[in-house]
Amino acid sequence: MRVTTTDVLADARLSAEPALPLIVQPQQAGVDDPVEWAASHRGRIAELLQLSGGILFRGFTAGSVETFQRFMLAVSGEPLEYLERTSPRHAIGDRVYTSTDHPPKQEIYLHNEQSYNVVWPMRIFFHCVEAPAAGGGTPLADCRKVYQRLSPETRQRLEERGYMYTRYFGSGFGLSWQEAFQTDESAVVEQYCQDHDIECSWEPDDSLTTRQIRPVSRRHPVTGEWTWFNHLTFFHVSTLGPVGEKALLLLGKENLPNNTYYADGSDIEPAVLDELRAAYAAEKVVVPWQEGDILMLDNMLTAHGREAFTPPRRIAVGMTEPYTGS
Repeated sequence: MRVTTTDVLADARLSAEPALPLIVQPQQAGVDDPVEWAASHRGRIAELLQLSGGILFRGFTAGSVETFQRFMLAVSGEPLEYLERTSPRHAIGDRVYTSTDHPPKQEIYLHNEQSYNVVWPMRIFFHCVEAPAAGGGTPLADCRKVYQRLSPETRQRLEERGYMYTRYFGSGFGLSWQEAFQTDESAVVEQYCQDHDIECSWEPDDSLTTRQIRPVSRRHPVTGEWTWFNHLTFFHVSTLGPVGEKALLLLGKENLPNNTYYADGSDIEPAVLDELRAAYAAEKVVVPWQEGDILMLDNMLTAHGREAFTPPRRIAVGMTEPYTGS
């Protein structure tokens, strides 16, 4: 669904299920000050975001990290630091980062940003500074619909049992614990884990294992809707396909950089994981990028990922509105 800036101004009733993402474009090319425009419509933008789960602002600005940062501040608030990292990124502005530094050929599976943490951003923003030469779209999925697509039996089993996310820092694969926790001090890591409900254990060789038990679904604090909000599928080794199979053979289950289990540590059945991946696939839509695009997502309602691409591709990311789950 596309709406113009006039439609956003009006209190016109949108369809009960607006398309994801909702595309908002100015009536004429360019806006004198997109940040001022966004600030003056902050309330209406929030309403539209809760309906659709994601808004693509197209045609408001050229690629500019500075404008992007000001836009986030205008519609949502101060951007957050990227803590408890699981993806390689680097800063390109004040709390503005590259979307990921994974190689261009690597696809990033659908996920909700930092759903594995006890504090996560309610909103995540992406900005196209330079469009990809080919591919590189951002897949999205409405997690309310993913939740509804799952069989009642699967939902009940996973909601009752919960899931455990494990990380092993020491195999030479994935991030080091120093990069993940942004410190060289083990005591700082231990305090962070204690504060964020994470079990951690060290080996004599300075390797680290962490385990965190989390729910698979949550109610949105504003809309009250149930949403499938977790990293269970994203971090399970089987989601990597042949790459995951090779990693399992090479490293063994205990030394995988990331994996997920039921909360009691038992393996999740392959059929359950297949059902989860099928639900995400059924709801997936892909946003192709144009320079200047700003994509705003409700992080609890909408999962995101990344297609493989041909360089160049420069997508900035920022997160706002920290929320602490119970």
